[in-house]
Amino acid sequence: MKLEHKELLIFDLDGTLINSAPDLSLAVNHMLRQLDHNTFSDDTIHGWVGNGALTLVKRALSAQSTVDETLDASYVEHALDIFLKFYANNLCNATVTYDNVSGTLHTLKEKGYRLAIVTNKPFAFVSPILEGLELNGLFELILGGDSLPQKKPDPAPLLHVCEKLGVSVEKSVMIGDSKNDILAASACAMDSVGVTYGYNYGEDIRVYHPTFVIDDFAALLKYL
Repeated sequence: MKLEHKELLIFDLDGTLINSAPDLSLAVNHMLRQLDHNTFSDDTIHGWVGNGALTLVKRALSAQSTVDETLDASYVEHALDIFLKFYANNLCNATVTYDNVSGTLHTLKEKGYRLAIVTNKPFAFVSPILEGLELNGLFELILGGDSLPQKKPDPAPLLHVCEKLGVSVEKSVMIGDSKNDILAASACAMDSVGVTYGYNYGEDIRVYHPTFVIDDFAALLKYL
């Protein structure tokens, strides 16, 4: 079985194309030290990644994956500002692409597929990271978590990309590591591919019933 008659491939970024968790951990712990909070291991912080910068900061301040809803909004805003300023200057210290990502993306582009990114990461960070990892120029459209009022798991970003690029949902595929990616695709009846190596909060991506599941990014070529 294959994904036939597809034209547009929409990719998540963190946990799918790139392993950015080490640099995110660095920025989170810098923020926490500035605010005299306890810091956390990389593994703990990795488990909080995937819903955008604001949620990551709230989880860190809450010291758990469930956000403390009593956090003061102005304090959270201050913490977010510290995090974002530090991260902006440390985007690619330890961030790398996952195995076979670059070669596979170039092959897909050469085969005529149109490529886009829909991430919950703030938009301003995406292009510098792609440039630093030599992935720039591959993607026709990039949406960040702050590009629209809605972000994944809402289907609106996926529908927006389809509309902007003039490709139907039926001819599009969402590829991601998180339940947010698969739920967004499911909500608009788009086929999806779940990768097993990213940041899905310790859950098996199969729980959310993507169309296909792959353990290695290069396996995407097998289904297209």
